[in-house]
Amino acid sequence: MNEIIEIKTEELKARSGEFHAGDKLLLTGTVYTARDAAHKRFMALLDEGKELPFDIDNAVIYYAGPTPAPEGRPIGSCGPTTSGRMDRFAPRLLDLGLGAMVGKGERSQEVRDAIVRNKALYLCAVGGAGALACNCIKSCEVIAFEDLGCESVKRLYVERFPLVVADDPFGGDIFSEGRAKYKK
Repeated sequence: MNEIIEIKTEELKARSGEFHAGDKLLLTGTVYTARDAAHKRFMALLDEGKELPFDIDNAVIYYAGPTPAPEGRPIGSCGPTTSGRMDRFAPRLLDLGLGAMVGKGERSQEVRDAIVRNKALYLCAVGGAGALACNCIKSCEVIAFEDLGCESVKRLYVERFPLVVADDPFGGDIFSEGRAKYKK
């Protein structure tokens, strides 16, 4: 696809087979922020047989630790965190039904295999543009681990959040494909 596709978060997993690495999306809907510290707590909850603070089935996790909201705004700067730091946690969450992840940078082969196995997506946001990304965020609510500050889990409502499909359910990966094209 060369066009930009508008899609709602709740449609991502069901429609994941329509997208390929490099496709551009404008995402609207609920997204949950979670970084390293929150992911460690997710694993501890799962190991104890407890529920996660949100329904993981078909959810979208944005690897971000937003800054405090300035006056009159729902959130401060909210750029993506390097996704590879969550690679040790992602396959388990994908196997539990996670629909998509949003971040920046390349993923491990284990994560890419879990994306294919679960027909999920990994989407990249533009790194270094957190101040611009926050313009797409219309609401923000801390839902878990408030003691983690900017790394607490937040429920965001995003509108037309610009993303690129980095890893698709067919094994497509913009990072390896991009390197191969460059070498030609």
